[in-house]
Amino acid sequence: MTTRLRLPQRRAAETFEFEVGGLSYTATMGRFDDGALSEIFLSNGKAGSDSDTAARDCAIVASIALQFGAPIEVIRHALMRNRDGSACGPLGAALDLLDKERAQ
Repeated sequence: MTTRLRLPQRRAAETFEFEVGGLSYTATMGRFDDGALSEIFLSNGKAGSDSDTAARDCAIVASIALQFGAPIEVIRHALMRNRDGSACGPLGAALDLLDKERAQ
């Protein structure tokens, strides 16, 4: 069984806002000491709504997967896409934005 990587007490993080499906979201991405993505927090302006709960739950599952060593690209490519290739949900959109930033 793979061991979950421990997060440092203090870690680099970045926060940004974006929109998906007409809803605004805030994402915070935490990183391991080596700069690799370690955790994701997602929320939207409608606290307690179904969309907020789904975004938060997706981020928790993605964070656990990352801490167990799942490659971020595997997670990103496994998420639902629209016909034009854009992400359907907030986790995919946030990861796409990170990928776009990394490519620049």
